[in-house]
Amino acid sequence: MSFASLGLSDVLVRAVAATGYTNPTPVQTQAIPAVLEKRDLMVAAQTGTGKTAGFALPILEHLFPAGKPDASFKRTGKQVRVLVLTPTRELAAQVHESFVTYAKELPMKSACVFGGVGANPQMKAIAPGLDVLVACPGRLLDLVGQRAVDLSKVEVLVLDEADRMLDMGFVHDVKKVIAKLPTKRQSLLFSATFSRDIIELANKLLDNPARIEVTPPNTTVERIEQTVYRVAAGHKRALVAHLITQGAWEQVLVFTRTKHGANRLAEYLDKNGLPAAAIHGNKSQGARTKALADFKANKLRILVATDIAARGLDIDQLPHVINFELPNVSEDYVHRIGRTGRAGRSGGAVSLVSPDEEKLLKAIERMTRQKIEEGSLEGFVPPAVAELNSDRPERPRGSAGANNSRGRNNGGAVGKAGGRGQNQARSDRPRNDKPRNDRPRHEQPRAARGLHEPLDAVAEERRIQSHGNRAVVPPPPAPLANRGNPPRGGRPQREKPALFGR
Repeated sequence: MSFASLGLSDVLVRAVAATGYTNPTPVQTQAIPAVLEKRDLMVAAQTGTGKTAGFALPILEHLFPAGKPDASFKRTGKQVRVLVLTPTRELAAQVHESFVTYAKELPMKSACVFGGVGANPQMKAIAPGLDVLVACPGRLLDLVGQRAVDLSKVEVLVLDEADRMLDMGFVHDVKKVIAKLPTKRQSLLFSATFSRDIIELANKLLDNPARIEVTPPNTTVERIEQTVYRVAAGHKRALVAHLITQGAWEQVLVFTRTKHGANRLAEYLDKNGLPAAAIHGNKSQGARTKALADFKANKLRILVATDIAARGLDIDQLPHVINFELPNVSEDYVHRIGRTGRAGRSGGAVSLVSPDEEKLLKAIERMTRQKIEEGSLEGFVPPAVAELNSDRPERPRGSAGANNSRGRNNGGAVGKAGGRGQNQARSDRPRNDKPRNDRPRHEQPRAARGLHEPLDAVAEERRIQSHGNRAVVPPPPAPLANRGNPPRGGRPQREKPALFGR
């Protein structure tokens, strides 16, 4: 079957052929005719199956019948004909790029809006009116509030990666956007799975939709070779570097659970001669865009990402994906490894599992209904403990300059017991003739443990700076009259006058 046989015009067929595709995928074969019939549609298909072209191509055919502008439509300021909602900035940019690619011979007006960048250029792009607007819900609501966009004439609404939007808490924003749209419209919902929440949303949003389910629910692509390595959490970074180096992997996408973990892993790999960069929610949009562009262009060998990049990103011919940490939600495992093995190609997915992640691994295997093969760690030498802690400088104990409030009276030279300072009591001397160093440390008197003596050259230098080369002489004994109640600070007190003539 060809794209022309699905009802697409020659202009679109040529545009698709220019991208290197000649035959439609299963999801495209079923979705394109349904969209051209102007039916509502709900589609469940894994990432990498061609979902974007499944709705972009028939939408362009609707906007430009036979490759020509619709004569019945007149574009007016700020109005939008087609609205596509996506959960992440990267996915929005990618979907918009697909529309531009397929419409290169068409007079399409389009824009892409999301947060993290200035709103003024986006408002200017919308001002003349658009055929297609691709947007993230948050920024779109901001523009609606500023009356920079008019959604009252939207003809087609697309919810891409709808399950991800629900997971990220965008359901309320999506409902607010839908309230701004006309009741009579065509609605298309695309999701990786048909969960209960997705079905409830579809029942409220769609009108007698055609239902397409290309792959069995919650299964992983068979072309992806999956491997698991059981390893201590502290050895994971070294194992990632080992696998990439030994396998000579030239392009690797690594997923971490946290933003801080992504930064640390990228820095570690970069320091070990493996060019890497991290993308996550705390990175600026410019940094995220540049890192992703460099990775796609093979200028960057390793991209470390949180789950913000787990869905929708189309990285052409990505051969390897590594789960540095397993996701907390089992379904996210499918979306992560779906970055490889796209469009019928093969790929490899590696997961590093520490003992505390065994329950997550079992949940993933139950969901995918398969046992993941365990890899061999032969040839991998775990780093020494000192190397693991090399990025955590420890404060020296008992050394000069240690931040110990109890040691301030002794210039910080004596660690824990420095509060006794140079004025150590004479009663701390050994009470027997047995050599002090031959006894256990806890039995040695404090003076025998050196608490009144500097322990190193730095402390001795401090003592000399404070007292000169002279020895530190203990203060003279207090007068007999004051010995029962020694005065504060060692200062002598005046004798009190006798009372009643005593």
